[in-house]
Formats: sequence, structure tokens, C-alpha cells
Amino acid sequence: MSETIQPKATIVIFGATGDLANRKLYPSIYRLYKSGKLDENFAVIGLARRGWDNDIIRENVEKSIQGLVTEDEDVSAFTSHFYYRPFDVTSADSYNDLKNMVESLEKDYQTDGNRLFYLAMAPDFFGTIANELKNHGLKDTPGWTRLVIEKPFGHDLPSAKKLNKELQAAFNEDQIYRIDHYLGKEMVQNIEVIRFANGIFEHLWNNQFINNIQVTSSETLGVEERAHYYDTSGATRDMIQNHMLQMVALLAMEPPINLSTEEIRSEKIKVLRALRAVKEDKVDEYFVRGQYGAGTIDGKEVVGYQDEVEALKGSETETFVAGKLVIDNYRWAGVPFYIRTGKRMKEKSTKIVVEFKDIPMNLYHRKDALRNPNLLVINIQPNEGITLHLNAKKTGNGNLTEPIQLAYHQDAQSGINTPEAYEKLLYDSMLGDATNFTHWDEVALSWEFVDRILASWAHEKPDFPNYESGSMGPKAADELLAKDGFRWWPE
Repeated sequence: MSETIQPKATIVIFGATGDLANRKLYPSIYRLYKSGKLDENFAVIGLARRGWDNDIIRENVEKSIQGLVTEDEDVSAFTSHFYYRPFDVTSADSYNDLKNMVESLEKDYQTDGNRLFYLAMAPDFFGTIANELKNHGLKDTPGWTRLVIEKPFGHDLPSAKKLNKELQAAFNEDQIYRIDHYLGKEMVQNIEVIRFANGIFEHLWNNQFINNIQVTSSETLGVEERAHYYDTSGATRDMIQNHMLQMVALLAMEPPINLSTEEIRSEKIKVLRALRAVKEDKVDEYFVRGQYGAGTIDGKEVVGYQDEVEALKGSETETFVAGKLVIDNYRWAGVPFYIRTGKRMKEKSTKIVVEFKDIPMNLYHRKDALRNPNLLVINIQPNEGITLHLNAKKTGNGNLTEPIQLAYHQDAQSGINTPEAYEKLLYDSMLGDATNFTHWDEVALSWEFVDRILASWAHEKPDFPNYESGSMGPKAADELLAKDGFRWWPE
């Protein structure tokens, strides 16, 4: 077994009092610490506008990891690594103070000058912070410096280009780590393994043997406290431009020369380049948008999107998108990739379904029976695993068949503790492994594709709401597949 690498680093978190830091970052740092993936020589500096001090941030970190610690566990050894400074991202004094603090802690913790700057805050200040870090010498260190940023990366291609230009004035592309937390999920990373470590699948992974591929990411939640952000974003910007297109790229990419970051990214970029651009006047043939109305979720009555808060009255923001993607290359010509994502749907689930073609003459297929094709289902969440749907002889006399499932569930494995996506991505960023982060070229190509769809919708008034909460979206999403002779799996 290879020895676990324990990176040394000073982690600086901008937005340390926010929801992301409390729900994801602090528990992830604790898990890395407990699993021996973080050297004792680390320090975390929290920055935000609130007038906290070291004691308050340590109390908050302790609260955020409560569900992970045993009753009698003393976490003070862990929380003692956390420090706090009130911070104004536009103030030169704040950056000078931060520089002194970082240099002082680097001596105390002997972190070799390695610095990870994590921007866990609104993207309005990404460019400002990146350039101020450079201008105040916070990048001048004998170790490495990396900048981790959250989505959204712009709200369209021009704004993304502007932001990227600001970031690249201060940091090189190989120092910028754009987080897409879906890429940190264990089963998303398993897509490559399923394909490239199994001849049974990779030999069939093309238009000769596959009918269509479906990617679904559904949520039962509404917009909750994210109403303001969500209404300016919508499902297309929030999910399609990043998470969904990233999964499609992994599913459709060619085998890379090796497993290096550069080669894997190169193949994903080729897929995004091969995505057929949808002309504005053809968008309705390829994409369906929706917005949830009132309905029932888990036996409880819930209100529609426009009734969540007063500010959403009359909103034309989509909370559901389904689309047909066409990849114009040798491997995938003629194979549609269907994607759908939405809020207030029947179940919380992220899954990929690969539908294989039927054999030329299926002797066991009854004309009056529903077709049961072979399916490979990759469950990303909540029940991580893989299921292969086959047909077998039905018990008893006659030649009837019934579908059976061969299933492997990740969480059913004894002793397996699947790492959180953020835990994996934080660790990778400290190791300098950018494989599961998005390159600028991927961001730009995704925006280019999505902008045409949004531009078309901007000229049409939608008939919202058009699906009930607790359903699987508008009927038009089913018709999108039906006109090609397919249906969403599994039903």
C-alpha cells in the first residue's frame, strides 16, 4: 500500500462565517485531520466581515463537526489550528495584516510556505481578492500558492471571460482551482474506472451498441433560503452549465493517453467542442424548461415557486430543464444524450442510465409487452453504486422473460466511509491534483453552449408553473424522448 501523503499548508478561508464554511469546509478539514491526510503542521485562517476572534471561530468549528466526533473526544487539539481576523476585501490594511499573520503562522507551524486561498463567498469579489493577494506579496513564498474558487463562474460567457481575465492577471491557470463539487463525488469519479478498467463496457461504449444515455439530477427541495440567488440563476446556470455538462463530458470522452490531469482534461474539452450548438430558433426542439407549482412532497403540501417568497411573484425563472444533446464525433454520431434536472421533484437522486441497443432479432420479445432493454445504471446519490439490468427466464413454464438486476452498492461495503466531495477536493487541491477541477476551456465552452439556449428563452414568455411539486417535471420532458422512441429510465 502506498503511504498517505500529508500536505503541509496554511489554508486561508475568505467567507469563514458563511454557510459553506460551516457545513462543508470545517467538517472536511476535520475528516482529513482524523484520517491522517493532513499533517499536524497546518493552520487555518478565517476571514470575514464579522467581529469574531480566535475563540469564536474555534467554538464555531467545534459546533460544525459535532456530528463527527465521539462523546468524550477532545477536539481542542484540532480547533487550536484555527485563527480569525475581521477582514475588508477592499482594504490595503486588511491584506497587510493578513500577510503578517500568514508569515507568523508559517514559522509556528513550519508549513514550508504552502498557501491555499479558498474563496467561499459571493463571486463579485473574486477578481479583487486575487489581485490584492498578488499586489500585497501574499503569493511571494518559497512554497506553492493556489486559489480555490466556488461557482458561479460568471453568469454568461462575457462575464466569465471578464472574471477569468482578472484572475489570470494574478494567478496562472495551473494555480486556479475551480470547484465543481459533483466532480468530487465518488461515483462520478468512478465513471472513468467503470469505462476504462472494464472491457465488457468500454468495447460497447459507442453508437454501435448504445441507444441513448440519460443523466438525471433531481431534488425534492425548493429554493429555500437561496431565493435571491436562484432567481437570478435558474436551473440552466445553476446545474446545466457545470454539473450536468461535466458528467456528459466524462461519459463521452475518449480514453486518455494516461490518467494525468492534462490528458483527462484534454479529452473532456474535445467532447465539449463536439457538442452540437443549438440554433436559437431550434431550442424548443431540443430543450424543455419548467417551473414547479404547488403539490405534495413526502405527504406534505408545498407551495409553488412563485409563492415561496414575495419577490418571486410572476417570476419566469426555470426550476427544471430537460435537454437532448448531440455529440458530433465518430464515437457518438446518432446517440442522443438526454439530461434533466429540477427542484421539487418526486425524489432526490442523481443517476446516469446507459440504454443498450436490442439484439437484431429478439426471440423472447413479445409484441404486446413493454421492451426491457439492457441498462447500466450508475447511481451517484443517494444510493451510490452500479446496477446492470438484464433479462432472464421467468420461473415456470413457457418462454417468458423478466428483468433482473445485478447491483453493487458502495455504502453496503463493510467499513467503507465514502469521503465527502469537499473532503476529496480540498485534499486534491493541497496535493496539486487538478483532475477533478474545471479548466477555463471547459468553463468557456459550457457557457458558449448554454448562452444560446438562454438567449432564445429570453425572447419567449413561458407558461409557468407547468409541473406539480412531487412529479418528475413537465409532460413535455417525456415527449422530448417519446418523439425519438425512448422514455426516461428507470420509471
